Amino acid sequence: MAMHTNLRFTNRQNVQLSGVLHQPNIGEPKAFALFAHCFTCTKSIKAAVIICETLAQHGIATMRFDFTGLGGSKGAFSDSNFSTNVDDLIDAANFLEQNYAPPQLLVGHSLGGTAILAASQKIESAKAVASIGSPSEPEHILHLLEAHLTKLENDGEAEVELAGRPFTFKQSFVSDVQSQSIDYRKLRKALMVMHSPIDDTVSIDEAAKIFSRALHPKSFVTLDDADHLLQKTEDAQYAADVLSAWCLKYIDFRETEDSVDGVVSEAATNNGFLTAVQAGRHHFIADEPKSYGGKDLGPTPYDFLGAALGTCTAMTLNMYARHKKLNVDSVKVDVQHSRIHASDCEDCEKTDGKIDVLTRLINIQGDLEDAQRQRMLEIADRCPVHRTLENEIKVVSKLS
Repeated sequence: MAMHTNLRFTNRQNVQLSGVLHQPNIGEPKAFALFAHCFTCTKSIKAAVIICETLAQHGIATMRFDFTGLGGSKGAFSDSNFSTNVDDLIDAANFLEQNYAPPQLLVGHSLGGTAILAASQKIESAKAVASIGSPSEPEHILHLLEAHLTKLENDGEAEVELAGRPFTFKQSFVSDVQSQSIDYRKLRKALMVMHSPIDDTVSIDEAAKIFSRALHPKSFVTLDDADHLLQKTEDAQYAADVLSAWCLKYIDFRETEDSVDGVVSEAATNNGFLTAVQAGRHHFIADEPKSYGGKDLGPTPYDFLGAALGTCTAMTLNMYARHKKLNVDSVKVDVQHSRIHASDCEDCEKTDGKIDVLTRLINIQGDLEDAQRQRMLEIADRCPVHRTLENEIKVVSKLS
């Protein structure tokens, strides 16, 4: 759904690294982010793609790239370690700053999250950092090499099979992770820790260590029954959606000249029902549920219709309450859409076929008399969207 750009950049070791930048399909990016993939994975792992795609759909251009010696990046994996991963991240952030804009959001999965936490202290532009299924310290990764540690110490290197693939490790990798430690009190960024309680690769106890050591602001999100790699689409999408909403509180959305008049919707023909929407400078997405052939990645068009009526109603009632100085704490509006036969409607002008019915259930929290509540119910009908829907509507379509 987002626009993809393949990138190449050179790290401080003069090794060419391969990346992909996800950008909004409509308008200019409002901010930039950097994503670090999991240990021995690549930038193309499903969770990385879904998270970067979702952030872009919310206006945050996000780059994912392969660490040295992995995926499409050059160099030898055997010459890499935790320190080189951290350096690659800093170099990637510098590349974004020099060619696009400095990244404000940093996201890392598994050991990539640990590397992001370490690198974030040297990436001054970063304002928010998120770890997903990450160990609290680099040395934790050595449990995967436990059966080979003696050989590594004696021979200097060993071939280890991880996730069905052979990797050559050197003793320098072991020495490097053993020498690393993260001082979470120096993080000084907004932090989100995301972890599954049933993660059998990295225990959720590691997430608790990260969270307890870091200073506020910090948030903890459980990924419920997700596996370590977030292999189920719904798990990766949930993490992406929560992350997209959380980071908006901490990053600065830059003003651009790409704000649109009205509402612009754009959809790729080969992407099912998924549609990118821009209203002014705000980005969001629409979709259909899976039962209708969609991916259920966003509200449906009728959900947006109900949201228009519901939000307008809540705004109108709260404005009225403020004006009349009523003791109202909040207003909740539940809008349901249905279709009924016109013959079943006693006060409708139409007598044949079906009509659309939008039913509002309005909950007003506050200390009000019955007469005041009844008056607010009447005021609800003065909501501008309500009046628009009840007026004659003409839709004009033109080719552009």
